[in-house]
Amino acid sequence: MISRLSPYWLWVLLALPPVYWTYEAMTSTNERIFHILVHPTGEWSARLLIVTMLASPLVLLFKGSRVTRWLKKNRRYLGVASFGYAALHLVFYVGDKGSLDRILGELDRTYIWTGWVAFAIFVPLALTSMDAAQRVMGRHWKTLQRTTYAAAVFTLLHWAALHDWGNPVAAIVHFAPLALLEAYRVWYWYLRPRPLSRSPA
Repeated sequence: MISRLSPYWLWVLLALPPVYWTYEAMTSTNERIFHILVHPTGEWSARLLIVTMLASPLVLLFKGSRVTRWLKKNRRYLGVASFGYAALHLVFYVGDKGSLDRILGELDRTYIWTGWVAFAIFVPLALTSMDAAQRVMGRHWKTLQRTTYAAAVFTLLHWAALHDWGNPVAAIVHFAPLALLEAYRVWYWYLRPRPLSRSPA
C-alpha cells in the first residue's frame, strides 16, 4: 500500500505535526511556547534524516521489496522535509533565546555548535535537491550529497550532548539502526568474501 502512496499525500503526512504544533501554540497559555517546540522539531528532523539515510542499505538488505524501493524513490522528499524541520527547530530556538547576545553566549557549548554545524551542512544539500541542480553539477552533486553522513554525525552529537551528556540514550537508540545498516552496507560492498573466479579452460 505504501508503495502506491503519492508524493502529494506524503507531503500532507509530513506537514501534519507542524499543523498540530501551530494549533497547540495558538491555544496554549504557556508563555514559553517556543521553548516547548524546540525539542519536537529537532527530533522530527533527526528521525527523517535517519529514515532518508536508511533507504540505500535497506534496499540492499531487502532486495525486491516494494516498501524499500518506494523509500529510496522518495528519499529526496524525506530529506527536504528533514531540512524543513531543522529550519523550524532553528527558528524556535532563536525565538526562545530572544536576543543575539544570548545565542552567541551559548556557541561554545557542544550541544549548540554541533547543531549549527549540522544545519550549515544541511543548507547546500537542500538548495541542490532539485533535478536541475543534479544536471548542472554532474558527478559533483553525488559528492556533495555524501556530506549527509557528516550532518548525521553532528546531529547525533547535538542530540546526545543535550543536558551535558546526561542522557544520550535516546539519540543512540535512534541512530543505532542506521549505524548497523551502514556497517552492513560497508561489509557487503567491501569486506564480504567473494567467490574466486575460474580461469578459462
